[in-house]
Formats: sequence, structure tokens, C-alpha cells
Amino acid sequence: MRIGLLGTGPWARAAHAPALGEHPDLDFVGVWGRRPEAAAELAAVHGVRAYDDVDALLADVDAVAVALPPAVQGDLAVRAARAGRHLLLDKPIATTVAQGRAVVEAADAAGVASVVFFTTRFQPEPQAWIEEQARAGGWFTGRAQWLGAVFTSEDNPFAASPWRQQKGALWDVGPHALSVLLPVLGEPRRVTAAAYGPGDTVHLVLDHSGGASSSTTLSLTAPPAAAGAMVELRGESGVTQLPEAREDAVPALGRAADALIAAAGSGEPHPCDARFAFMVTRILANAETLLHSGTR
Repeated sequence: MRIGLLGTGPWARAAHAPALGEHPDLDFVGVWGRRPEAAAELAAVHGVRAYDDVDALLADVDAVAVALPPAVQGDLAVRAARAGRHLLLDKPIATTVAQGRAVVEAADAAGVASVVFFTTRFQPEPQAWIEEQARAGGWFTGRAQWLGAVFTSEDNPFAASPWRQQKGALWDVGPHALSVLLPVLGEPRRVTAAAYGPGDTVHLVLDHSGGASSSTTLSLTAPPAAAGAMVELRGESGVTQLPEAREDAVPALGRAADALIAAAGSGEPHPCDARFAFMVTRILANAETLLHSGTR
């Protein structure tokens, strides 16, 4: 599969470009970015072409990987789908319901495959745990904490990200927590509560279709010593916690590329496709509305 990369920021440099370049079943064709000089620099590192025109890149590939802010990603994902290109997207797929729906509709209309990179879902130990708990069922409650120190640790490459500064933990790490809870507890019937905590911290309570409820704490402003992720389930099977992953994002992103290749070949949707990511966007948009309707 010929694939191009849209984006040149820290995540594109650290994860996407290495994963695409190392993948044995991908032909990494080139890079497009909003800053041509950054695209040229990243392309040179990986020995691929730098594109000044995104449509020229789309004409040369079968698929695109997107490492851009969600508002930019949404528009380009629609453009790529309409050009018949398969989509390897990042979370969140969009930060508005309208834009998320547009991505799903464009992918469906074009008949292209989509996979959205929720990191935990492509790491072997966490994914095996998620599948096991989904089979077990009988869960009473779930509790998630996804605490980052992006804005409190020194020299974090993502701290200067304008969209993270604007949208905060709800939209940046919220998708990670939901990507674990939803396959096990089911779609939420409603977001029953949303409240602010320190900094950009938010607390969510969800009522799930499977009968369980969940509470989630999200932050990018946690003290570095307190940062980390935890998911705990309690139910008929007892108490269990999400295991830690043993690898970084690059091999996980390689597995997401495997999933895209498989979905494109079979026509069968992957569990982490654009439609699932759109459900996550709807949940977060609902939570954001509740947060803005209250007082801080």
C-alpha cells in the first residue's frame, strides 16, 4: 500500500514517519505539511518526497496517515476520502459533531477503510485485557484516570500545541480513556455529570448501555510525579485493572497500519474506525457542553 503523511509536527516526527518508514508492507511515498520547510526537512530524514500540494500527494498514494490538529485533520480526511484514499487518522477525529460526521459520511460514500489510532487499542497487553473484559461482562462500575503532565513538565514538545492549549485534557487524553471503557461497558446512554478540576482537569460520569456507570478523571496539568493512566473495573468477576503497555507508540502505530491494510483488503470495518471515533467525539462534545453550562 502506498501511503503519504500529512503533518510535520512532533507527533509526526516521533511516531508516524518512523512507523510508516519501517513498515514492511507500506511504501512511504512522501510528506505534506502546512509549513513547506518542515515537510522538506522531515521528508529528507526518511528519504521520501516533500509535497507542496496536498492534492498532488493524494494522487500518488492509496492511503494517508494524518498527524495534524483535529480541526485540520477533519477537513483533510474528507478531502482524502473523496479522492478514494484510505484513512489512518489520529484521535480525536474532530472536535465538533458536524466535522466528525462529515468524515464518517465521506469515508462511507467513497467506500474507503479507516482506522483511528487510539494508542492503547494497538498495544498487545492492554488490547488483550480489553477483549477479555468485554467477553466477561457483568461489570458494575468502571473508573479511569488519564493524567498527563504536558503543561507541567519541562520541555514537553506538545505543550506549545495551540489546540491542546484550547481544548485541554478532555479532547487530548479523553479519547484514550473512552477507547478502553466503551468496548467493555458499552456505548454511553448519557453523560450524567461533567465538572472542572485543577488546571485543565475534568471529571466525567457516564451511564453505559450495558448497565454500568463509569467515572473518568482527565488532566494535562498533573504534577509530573502524579502522571499516569489507570483503568479499574469492578463487577461480577471481581476487580481488575488495565495492564501497562510494554512498548511505545511506533510499533503500536505499525499495528494500526496493519489494521488499515487488512480493512482495505477485506472491506470489513475495524473496531477503531471513523465511526467509533465519531462516537467518542459525540461524547466529548456533550461533556464540553455540560462543562460550559456550569460555572468554574
